Amino acid sequence: MATTSAADRRRPTIRDVAAAAGVSRGTVSRVMNGGHWVSPDARRAVERAIRETGYRVNRHARSLVTGRANSLAFLLTEPQQRLFADPNFAILLRGAAEALDARGMTLVLLVAGNDKERANATSYVTAGHVDGVLLISTHENEPLIGSLLAEGVPTVACGIPLGYADRVASVSVDEIGGARAMVQHLKACGRRRIGMITGPLDTPGGRYRLEGYRQELGDAFDERLVAHGDYSAASGSAAMAELLERAPDLDAVFAASDLMASGALVTLRKAGRAVPDDVAVAGFDDSGLAETLDPPLTTMHQPFDRISAEMVSLLLEEIGGAPHRSVTLPAQLVVRAST
Repeated sequence: MATTSAADRRRPTIRDVAAAAGVSRGTVSRVMNGGHWVSPDARRAVERAIRETGYRVNRHARSLVTGRANSLAFLLTEPQQRLFADPNFAILLRGAAEALDARGMTLVLLVAGNDKERANATSYVTAGHVDGVLLISTHENEPLIGSLLAEGVPTVACGIPLGYADRVASVSVDEIGGARAMVQHLKACGRRRIGMITGPLDTPGGRYRLEGYRQELGDAFDERLVAHGDYSAASGSAAMAELLERAPDLDAVFAASDLMASGALVTLRKAGRAVPDDVAVAGFDDSGLAETLDPPLTTMHQPFDRISAEMVSLLLEEIGGAPHRSVTLPAQLVVRAST
């Protein structure tokens, strides 16, 4: 019967990871402690080698040396039901968990959709249970950000944190450029009466996607062709009904999220409007829902996996003492049958 040797049972070391990645042990250490001064290619090579070798950090030993918790908080500033209703959050959560797992760290999920939950989350974070916060879905002048700043908690926001853009690091998609690209596409399809369903205007996606739509239309911008939603399917359905009442000749609609676009499709179907023959429909996100709709939805693709990875890297850099910085990633047009 085959036996397992001591060498076979030996836990992989940083030396093994470095050899598999083709980098120095110092580079591996820098990746695991925030990735500061490490190129993107080297970081990806190290993270791949960690997965392939099965390397795991001795978390207890490292915490004794560094005085850190070796965990980060994924802090969602929305009601709990939004975590399950909006697929974007699940994708960001998974990406952040994977990025931390590659570094032998833990992700802690916190939801703070009301004042009591904000207070509980602030108490938990400032007690030292986590080393920093990945802040998801912030609204303008979100009070939780002020609390985190006052306590000196390293924080990186997903999207530009309105009211705190110069004080908090962030990873965002090019909201304005993405919206302009979508309107350009709709115009190229021959659409002339293009409506928009915005997200909440106190969020970066709501504000800047509307700004991109406005910029691209220029003098053709018509306030009557804008209706407001809250990123939910129900709000997209209601906003679409509002637009049809105001502008029966509307021939395209750009929704600031795929969920709102799905609601718009329901309303158009009930109104007897064919998509895309009568009205073209477009969204923003491409988190998996878009391709399952009928017809499949044209949308702007957000690189959610990269957003998560960049957020983790920026936060670990800041925890390691680097000055905070922000990153903007491009959105990509994905054309499907709805336009």
